[in-house]
Amino acid sequence: MNDPFAAAERFIRAEARLLEQRAFATCFHHEPADGVVEALRGYQNRDGGFGHGLEPDKLCPASLPIDVEIALQTLAMVGTLDAPMVGRACDFLAATAARADAGGAVPLAFPVIEGYPRAEHFADWTYRPDVFPTAGLAGLLYQLGFAHPWRDEATRYCWWALENQPLSDDVHALMEILVFLEHVPDRVRADKHAGAVIEHLTARPMFHLDPQPSVYGLSPLHVAPVADSRWRSMFSQARLDAHLDHLLEIQQPDGGWPITWAPPSAAAALRWRGIVTLKAILTLRSYRRL
Repeated sequence: MNDPFAAAERFIRAEARLLEQRAFATCFHHEPADGVVEALRGYQNRDGGFGHGLEPDKLCPASLPIDVEIALQTLAMVGTLDAPMVGRACDFLAATAARADAGGAVPLAFPVIEGYPRAEHFADWTYRPDVFPTAGLAGLLYQLGFAHPWRDEATRYCWWALENQPLSDDVHALMEILVFLEHVPDRVRADKHAGAVIEHLTARPMFHLDPQPSVYGLSPLHVAPVADSRWRSMFSQARLDAHLDHLLEIQQPDGGWPITWAPPSAAAALRWRGIVTLKAILTLRSYRRL
Protein backbone atom coordinates (compact mmCIF):
# COMPACT_ATOMS: atom_id res chain seq x y z
CA MET A 1 0.00 0.00 0.00
CA ASN A 2 1.16 3.51 -0.80
CA ASP A 3 0.08 4.83 2.59
CA PRO A 4 -0.38 2.09 5.22
CA PHE A 5 -1.38 4.59 7.89
CA ALA A 6 -4.13 6.24 5.84
CA ALA A 7 -5.46 2.83 4.83
CA ALA A 8 -5.47 1.66 8.44
CA GLU A 9 -7.31 4.80 9.52
CA ARG A 10 -9.98 4.21 6.88
CA PHE A 11 -10.40 0.65 8.10
CA ILE A 12 -10.74 1.70 11.74
CA ARG A 13 -13.27 4.39 10.84
CA ALA A 14 -15.28 1.95 8.73
CA GLU A 15 -15.09 -1.32 10.65
CA ALA A 16 -13.70 -0.97 14.20
CA ARG A 17 -15.86 -0.54 17.28
CA LEU A 18 -16.18 2.82 19.02
CA LEU A 19 -13.54 1.96 21.64
CA GLU A 20 -10.77 1.47 19.07
CA GLN A 21 -11.92 4.54 17.14
CA ARG A 22 -11.61 6.69 20.26
CA ALA A 23 -8.26 5.11 21.15
CA PHE A 24 -7.01 5.77 17.62
CA ALA A 25 -8.07 9.42 17.91
CA THR A 26 -6.19 9.75 21.20
CA CYS A 27 -3.04 7.98 20.03
CA PHE A 28 -2.74 9.62 16.62
CA HIS A 29 -4.79 12.82 16.63
CA HIS A 30 -4.15 14.03 20.19
CA GLU A 31 -7.80 13.80 21.20
CA PRO A 32 -8.37 13.70 24.98
CA ALA A 33 -8.42 10.24 26.51
CA ASP A 34 -11.78 11.02 28.12
CA GLY A 35 -13.49 9.54 25.08
CA VAL A 36 -11.71 6.23 25.62
CA VAL A 37 -12.75 6.16 29.28
CA GLU A 38 -16.36 6.88 28.37
CA ALA A 39 -16.35 4.13 25.74
CA LEU A 40 -14.94 1.70 28.30
CA ARG A 41 -17.61 2.70 30.81
CA GLY A 42 -20.24 0.95 28.72
CA TYR A 43 -18.48 -2.37 29.29
CA GLN A 44 -18.26 -2.05 33.09
CA ASN A 45 -20.86 -3.84 35.21
CA ARG A 46 -22.31 -2.97 38.59
CA ASP A 47 -19.90 -5.38 40.31
CA GLY A 48 -16.97 -3.33 38.98
CA GLY A 49 -15.79 -5.91 36.48
CA PHE A 50 -15.89 -5.60 32.70
CA GLY A 51 -17.82 -7.81 30.32
CA HIS A 52 -20.06 -7.56 27.24
CA GLY A 53 -17.44 -9.07 24.96
CA LEU A 54 -14.78 -6.43 25.62
CA GLU A 55 -12.42 -9.32 24.79
CA PRO A 56 -14.29 -10.52 21.69
CA ASP A 57 -13.58 -14.27 21.88
CA LYS A 58 -16.50 -14.75 24.28
CA LEU A 59 -19.60 -12.63 23.86
CA CYS A 60 -20.75 -12.80 27.48
CA PRO A 61 -22.18 -9.80 29.35
CA ALA A 62 -20.95 -11.02 32.76
CA SER A 63 -17.81 -9.59 34.33
CA LEU A 64 -14.68 -11.64 33.61
CA PRO A 65 -11.04 -11.06 34.59
CA ILE A 66 -9.93 -11.28 30.96
CA ASP A 67 -12.20 -8.35 30.14
CA VAL A 68 -10.74 -6.37 33.04
CA GLU A 69 -7.32 -7.00 31.52
CA ILE A 70 -8.43 -5.62 28.16
CA ALA A 71 -9.77 -2.52 29.91
CA LEU A 72 -6.46 -1.97 31.71
CA GLN A 73 -4.50 -2.55 28.50
CA THR A 74 -6.61 0.06 26.75
CA LEU A 75 -6.07 2.63 29.50
CA ALA A 76 -2.32 1.95 29.40
CA MET A 77 -2.31 2.27 25.61
CA VAL A 78 -3.74 5.79 25.72
CA GLY A 79 -1.79 6.76 28.84
CA THR A 80 -4.66 7.59 31.15
CA LEU A 81 -6.17 6.43 34.43
CA ASP A 82 -9.70 6.77 35.73
CA ALA A 83 -9.13 5.93 39.40
CA PRO A 84 -12.78 5.22 40.35
CA MET A 85 -13.20 2.94 37.33
CA VAL A 86 -10.00 1.00 38.03
CA GLY A 87 -10.68 0.86 41.75
CA ARG A 88 -14.06 -0.78 41.15
CA ALA A 89 -12.40 -3.26 38.78
CA CYS A 90 -9.82 -4.12 41.43
CA ASP A 91 -12.59 -4.66 43.99
CA PHE A 92 -14.12 -7.14 41.53
CA LEU A 93 -10.78 -8.92 41.17
CA ALA A 94 -10.37 -9.04 44.96
CA ALA A 95 -13.82 -10.60 45.37
CA THR A 96 -13.04 -13.09 42.59
CA ALA A 97 -9.73 -14.05 44.22
CA ALA A 98 -11.41 -14.50 47.59
CA ARG A 99 -13.93 -16.92 46.08
CA ALA A 100 -11.18 -18.82 44.26
CA ASP A 101 -9.12 -19.14 47.46
CA ALA A 102 -5.92 -19.46 45.39
CA GLY A 103 -3.63 -17.01 47.14
CA GLY A 104 -4.78 -13.98 45.20
CA ALA A 105 -4.88 -15.56 41.74
CA VAL A 106 -7.87 -15.16 39.46
CA PRO A 107 -9.01 -17.18 36.41
CA LEU A 108 -9.57 -15.88 32.92
CA ALA A 109 -13.28 -16.67 32.88
CA PHE A 110 -16.13 -18.50 34.58
CA PRO A 111 -18.59 -21.20 33.44
CA VAL A 112 -21.16 -18.48 32.68
CA ILE A 113 -19.52 -18.11 29.26
CA GLU A 114 -20.94 -21.48 28.23
CA GLY A 115 -24.34 -19.87 27.69
CA TYR A 116 -23.01 -17.46 25.09
CA PRO A 117 -21.14 -17.57 21.77
CA ARG A 118 -17.44 -18.21 22.34
CA ALA A 119 -14.34 -19.34 20.50
CA GLU A 120 -13.35 -23.00 20.88
CA HIS A 121 -10.31 -22.23 22.99
CA PHE A 122 -12.48 -20.70 25.73
CA ALA A 123 -13.13 -23.94 27.60
CA ASP A 124 -12.96 -25.18 31.19
CA TRP A 125 -9.20 -24.59 31.43
CA THR A 126 -9.98 -20.86 31.56
CA TYR A 127 -11.79 -21.35 34.91
CA ARG A 128 -8.57 -22.16 36.81
CA PRO A 129 -6.85 -19.36 38.77
CA ASP A 130 -3.37 -18.93 37.34
CA VAL A 131 -0.62 -16.48 36.42
CA PHE A 132 -2.64 -16.08 33.22
CA PRO A 133 -4.22 -13.51 33.73
CA THR A 134 -3.15 -12.65 37.31
CA ALA A 135 0.42 -11.62 36.40
CA GLY A 136 -0.69 -9.47 33.49
CA LEU A 137 -3.34 -7.73 35.58
CA ALA A 138 -0.88 -6.97 38.38
CA GLY A 139 1.72 -5.73 35.89
CA LEU A 140 -0.78 -3.41 34.23
CA LEU A 141 -1.79 -1.94 37.58
CA TYR A 142 1.87 -1.15 38.23
CA GLN A 143 2.15 0.36 34.75
CA LEU A 144 -0.87 2.55 35.47
CA GLY A 145 0.51 3.48 38.90
CA PHE A 146 -2.61 2.27 40.69
CA ALA A 147 -2.21 0.78 44.17
CA HIS A 148 -4.81 -1.60 45.60
CA PRO A 149 -4.74 -4.40 48.20
CA TRP A 150 -5.53 -6.96 45.50
CA ARG A 151 -2.50 -5.81 43.47
CA ASP A 152 -0.31 -6.52 46.50
CA GLU A 153 -1.92 -9.93 47.02
CA ALA A 154 -1.53 -10.79 43.34
CA THR A 155 2.11 -9.69 43.45
CA ARG A 156 2.84 -12.08 46.32
CA TYR A 157 1.15 -14.87 44.34
CA CYS A 158 3.18 -14.11 41.20
CA TRP A 159 6.49 -14.17 43.05
CA TRP A 160 5.48 -17.43 44.73
CA ALA A 161 4.55 -18.99 41.39
CA LEU A 162 7.79 -17.85 39.75
CA GLU A 163 9.95 -19.16 42.57
CA ASN A 164 8.12 -22.38 43.44
CA GLN A 165 6.52 -23.69 40.25
CA PRO A 166 7.93 -24.71 36.86
CA LEU A 167 7.37 -22.20 34.09
CA SER A 168 4.26 -22.78 32.01
CA ASP A 169 4.62 -24.00 28.43
CA ASP A 170 1.74 -21.74 27.38
CA VAL A 171 3.07 -18.75 25.45
CA HIS A 172 0.26 -16.51 26.66
CA ALA A 173 0.97 -17.32 30.31
CA LEU A 174 4.65 -16.53 29.75
CA MET A 175 3.73 -13.21 28.15
CA GLU A 176 1.62 -12.38 31.21
CA ILE A 177 4.64 -13.03 33.41
CA LEU A 178 6.75 -10.71 31.26
CA VAL A 179 4.18 -7.92 31.67
CA PHE A 180 4.46 -8.39 35.42
CA LEU A 181 8.26 -8.47 35.34
CA GLU A 182 8.43 -5.39 33.12
CA HIS A 183 6.50 -3.17 35.51
CA VAL A 184 6.87 -4.56 39.05
CA PRO A 185 9.04 -2.16 41.12
CA ASP A 186 11.46 -4.79 42.48
CA ARG A 187 13.84 -4.61 39.53
CA VAL A 188 16.57 -6.80 40.98
CA ARG A 189 14.14 -9.62 41.61
CA ALA A 190 12.40 -9.11 38.25
CA ASP A 191 15.57 -9.07 36.18
CA LYS A 192 16.71 -12.22 37.95
CA HIS A 193 13.77 -14.09 36.39
CA ALA A 194 13.28 -12.29 33.07
CA GLY A 195 16.04 -14.00 31.09
CA ALA A 196 14.84 -17.49 31.96
CA VAL A 197 11.23 -16.60 31.12
CA ILE A 198 12.17 -15.17 27.72
CA GLU A 199 14.43 -18.13 26.96
CA HIS A 200 11.60 -20.52 27.83
CA LEU A 201 9.11 -18.49 25.79
CA THR A 202 11.23 -18.33 22.64
CA ALA A 203 11.72 -22.12 22.74
CA ARG A 204 7.97 -22.82 22.55
CA PRO A 205 6.62 -24.04 19.17
CA MET A 206 3.91 -21.35 19.27
CA PHE A 207 6.54 -18.61 19.48
CA HIS A 208 7.77 -17.62 16.03
CA LEU A 209 11.31 -16.27 16.07
CA ASP A 210 10.97 -15.89 12.30
CA PRO A 211 7.76 -14.78 10.55
CA GLN A 212 5.33 -17.58 9.76
CA PRO A 213 2.56 -16.18 7.56
CA SER A 214 -1.02 -17.22 8.37
CA VAL A 215 0.08 -19.36 11.34
CA TYR A 216 -1.18 -18.41 14.79
CA GLY A 217 1.49 -17.65 17.36
CA LEU A 218 3.43 -14.95 19.15
CA SER A 219 6.52 -13.16 17.90
CA PRO A 220 9.26 -10.79 19.12
CA LEU A 221 6.89 -7.91 18.38
CA HIS A 222 4.53 -9.23 21.05
CA VAL A 223 7.38 -9.20 23.55
CA ALA A 224 8.66 -5.79 22.40
CA PRO A 225 5.66 -4.08 20.78
CA VAL A 226 7.26 -0.64 21.08
CA ALA A 227 10.81 0.46 20.40
CA ASP A 228 11.53 1.38 24.00
CA SER A 229 10.34 -1.94 25.42
CA ARG A 230 12.42 -3.27 28.30
CA TRP A 231 12.81 -6.59 26.44
CA ARG A 232 13.77 -5.26 23.01
CA SER A 233 17.44 -6.06 23.55
CA MET A 234 16.58 -9.75 23.83
CA PHE A 235 16.20 -9.85 20.02
CA SER A 236 18.58 -8.81 17.26
CA GLN A 237 17.66 -5.81 15.13
CA ALA A 238 17.70 -8.07 12.07
CA ARG A 239 15.08 -10.32 13.65
CA LEU A 240 12.91 -7.37 14.63
CA ASP A 241 13.28 -5.89 11.14
CA ALA A 242 12.10 -9.16 9.59
CA HIS A 243 8.95 -9.09 11.69
CA LEU A 244 8.36 -5.40 11.00
CA ASP A 245 8.72 -6.05 7.26
CA HIS A 246 6.26 -8.92 7.58
CA LEU A 247 3.83 -6.77 9.54
CA LEU A 248 3.74 -4.23 6.73
CA GLU A 249 3.39 -6.97 4.11
CA ILE A 250 0.28 -8.56 5.61
CA GLN A 251 -1.86 -5.42 5.73
CA GLN A 252 -5.02 -6.29 3.82
CA PRO A 253 -6.49 -4.44 0.82
CA ASP A 254 -9.19 -2.98 3.08
CA GLY A 255 -6.50 -1.36 5.24
CA GLY A 256 -6.88 -3.63 8.25
CA TRP A 257 -4.69 -6.42 9.53
CA PRO A 258 -5.80 -10.07 9.49
CA ILE A 259 -6.27 -12.47 12.40
CA THR A 260 -5.20 -16.11 12.39
CA TRP A 261 -7.81 -17.69 14.66
CA ALA A 262 -11.58 -18.20 14.57
CA PRO A 263 -13.64 -15.84 16.75
CA PRO A 264 -17.22 -16.78 17.62
CA SER A 265 -18.92 -14.56 15.02
CA ALA A 266 -18.33 -12.35 12.00
CA ALA A 267 -18.85 -9.28 14.19
CA ALA A 268 -16.28 -10.57 16.70
CA ALA A 269 -13.81 -11.08 13.86
CA LEU A 270 -14.19 -7.43 12.83
CA ARG A 271 -13.79 -6.31 16.44
CA TRP A 272 -10.55 -8.25 16.65
CA ARG A 273 -9.31 -6.83 13.35
CA GLY A 274 -9.90 -3.35 14.73
CA ILE A 275 -7.85 -4.24 17.81
CA VAL A 276 -4.94 -5.79 15.92
CA THR A 277 -4.94 -3.00 13.34
CA LEU A 278 -4.61 -0.35 16.05
CA LYS A 279 -1.81 -2.33 17.70
CA ALA A 280 -0.05 -2.83 14.34
CA ILE A 281 0.10 0.85 13.49
CA LEU A 282 1.19 1.74 17.02
CA THR A 283 4.06 -0.74 16.69
CA LEU A 284 5.01 0.48 13.22
CA ARG A 285 4.99 4.10 14.37
CA SER A 286 7.10 3.30 17.40
CA TYR A 287 9.73 1.57 15.25
CA ARG A 288 9.61 4.46 12.73
CA ARG A 289 8.11 2.39 9.94
CA LEU A 290 5.27 4.83 9.18
